[in-house]
Amino acid sequence: ASADERFAAERATLLARFHVQRPDGSRLDGAAAFVAMWERLPGWRWLARLARLPGMLVVFEQAYRGFLHLRPAMQAVARRLESMQRKDSAHHVPGLSTHLERELRSDHAGETGAVCIYRGIASVAAWRHDGELLAFARRHGDSEAEHLRLVEEWLPPARRSRLLVPWRIAGWLTGALPALFGRRSVYATIAAVETFVDQHYQQQIEHLHRHGGPDGLLPLLLRCQTDERHHRDEATALAGTPIPIALRAWCAVVGTGSAVAVVVARRI
Repeated sequence: ASADERFAAERATLLARFHVQRPDGSRLDGAAAFVAMWERLPGWRWLARLARLPGMLVVFEQAYRGFLHLRPAMQAVARRLESMQRKDSAHHVPGLSTHLERELRSDHAGETGAVCIYRGIASVAAWRHDGELLAFARRHGDSEAEHLRLVEEWLPPARRSRLLVPWRIAGWLTGALPALFGRRSVYATIAAVETFVDQHYQQQIEHLHRHGGPDGLLPLLLRCQTDERHHRDEATALAGTPIPIALRAWCAVVGTGSAVAVVVARRI
């Protein structure tokens, strides 16, 4: 074999498993190579001592061989994530800070969920032949769909939450479940959701007042907030008082769930 062929063969061998070369020129591979490395790294020597216990090197070697079977799939996932990250960077919206981009991602996820909340309400209202509730759901749902369209103009698909399917399912259930118990449950649920959304938009509006942002974003948020406040006030009036304890507990769960969803949507 030629020198190039020998080099290629040796390179393939070295890349197939982890290797360590000792001062005398000899080599260790696999778990034994890791142990030799750990013995020289402060903070890792305890792991080397563990591997030196009777029978443990065999366990480490089997674990390493198992990892080798998974490595191609892990590398493929890493390449895909890197590609997605490059694509996201290419679609960055000019003038948007990282903070504002995350907030808009949460707004988009929230408006997606809101559209589905009213779809869930409308589905149950139609099934129960409740014309009043159906009209309420369609009127508010149209408003939320317009909010979603406006936010999508600011946030390209590559920058949106990757959990839109769970947000849609959660939204539909948040609307449909209380609708099964009647109008009052729906109105109280909507009041709880919109109370949180109003506060969420207010935080973003205050941030823009303090730090500024791209032209047109503040009017968008103010418009959405005004509509959400109208939804909240209408739902609160329709729900009436006092609200039963069980319904208050449900509304507290909905409010907490909305807060958790925002935290997740900002990041994923």
